[in-house]
Amino acid sequence: MFSFKTVTLALLCTSSSLAPSLPIRRELPQEHSHQQIITSDTDCLQQATADQAFTNAKAAGDVQGQVDALIYRALERNTHGVGVASNACTSITAVNPEIAVLSQHQDPASPNAAALNKAIVLKLAAQIAAVGGNPQDALKSGTFTLGNTSDKSGKGNTCDDHSNPVGCIFTQNLLVDDATADEINEAASGSSGVLSAHSTTSVSS
Repeated sequence: MFSFKTVTLALLCTSSSLAPSLPIRRELPQEHSHQQIITSDTDCLQQATADQAFTNAKAAGDVQGQVDALIYRALERNTHGVGVASNACTSITAVNPEIAVLSQHQDPASPNAAALNKAIVLKLAAQIAAVGGNPQDALKSGTFTLGNTSDKSGKGNTCDDHSNPVGCIFTQNLLVDDATADEINEAASGSSGVLSAHSTTSVSS
């Protein structure tokens, strides 16, 4: 489960497109009253949020907070339809190389998603191991089974339960593992060289 501070930061900084699904009481309607501001650089908002959360957790010596920030960076972002991939962040580079080497999961029905998502989770496992976390937690970043691209509702195979503190993808057994436990361990076994390999290189997500 994500640490409280990481989740709080993530919720505060998440794009307005997710706001209607958040269990937060607020005055309505005003989500789009500052449209030019909230739509600025949305492709990089998730990365920026994770990057700042990682910085804060690292400064506090919070290993779990760092792990949560890494996992958050790898979560699938909402798109405008089933099978639609989300855009990569190309306008900024994360301050933390641990975040910079990661990208978000893609809709499982999007092109080449299985291979992409597997590569993402294996890279995530290495980063988690490098900060002292359990690399198997990388599997928590996985998404759902692929939906039907002709589904015009845009829902796909998902769940949404505001009252579930763990997350319905876990409690309803909807999470699809992108890799095996052995593959995760193998990816993590070389984690000692991960940070040095990227510490001086900007890697676009």
